[in-house]
Amino acid sequence: MVEVVGVKFRTDGQTYTFDPKDKKFSVGDVVIVDTVRGTECGEISKANYSVRDEEIVKPLKEVQRLADRNDLQRIEDNRKCEKEAFLACEAKIIEHNLDMKLVDVEMSFDNSKILFYFTADGRIDFRELVKDLASIFRTRIELRQIGVRDEAKMLGGLGICGQPFCCTRFLDNFQPVSIKMAKEQGLSLNPTKISGTCGRLMCCLKYEQDAYEYLISLTPKTGSIVSTPDGDGMIIDVSLLTGMLKVKLSDSDIAPISVHRDNVKVLKACKGKK
Repeated sequence: MVEVVGVKFRTDGQTYTFDPKDKKFSVGDVVIVDTVRGTECGEISKANYSVRDEEIVKPLKEVQRLADRNDLQRIEDNRKCEKEAFLACEAKIIEHNLDMKLVDVEMSFDNSKILFYFTADGRIDFRELVKDLASIFRTRIELRQIGVRDEAKMLGGLGICGQPFCCTRFLDNFQPVSIKMAKEQGLSLNPTKISGTCGRLMCCLKYEQDAYEYLISLTPKTGSIVSTPDGDGMIIDVSLLTGMLKVKLSDSDIAPISVHRDNVKVLKACKGKK
């Protein structure tokens, strides 16, 4: 087992694993760490915990120390510079008539690079834009195109549930979401009802999918012929969550009966949808 800590560099960012070097840290501590991009400043999101050796991507980078007053002042200065860089970049985008939307700006802790995040429908030739920005800020400039989900994660907001976006609060990585999940969960296929603010299918469709897939494996499909305590019949409606089935009995004019899936035996399975 290896003792590690989790560090975030952005409030909406991914948690990265670092070696605490036998030091104890608490959630919320601001620390200076070694990264592949050089020295960076981040916040402890997971205090000291142990993981198996095979779960670690080696070599594991180290936490150098807690941030001091000078480090915190540099972070504050960088935030001010990021705001200035955002306004300058927006002006240059308009000047060059580029069909792109600037989303966020991030300056490295050591001021060696400024990273501009943007969205666009296609590929953008931003070579002249980079030259202009480099002449203004006299440092390395990088432009990175992101998707609409990443944009929502960075900007934040409220979902239709009234809660802050899941991607901003706790999702480190986006999981694949498909329209099939909405169908299997019996949701309306109206795009406005199953799409998030980003315009993509809501990430929360993934949360209960495993449970629905399990229930689907237990429940006979609509159209199946089943044997019930009251006789044989055809399933005409299914409630996955309650397990209740509506069965139209054969050779009977009475209304369909309700019976639990545990109390029926499938005589002929239907391969159609639920």
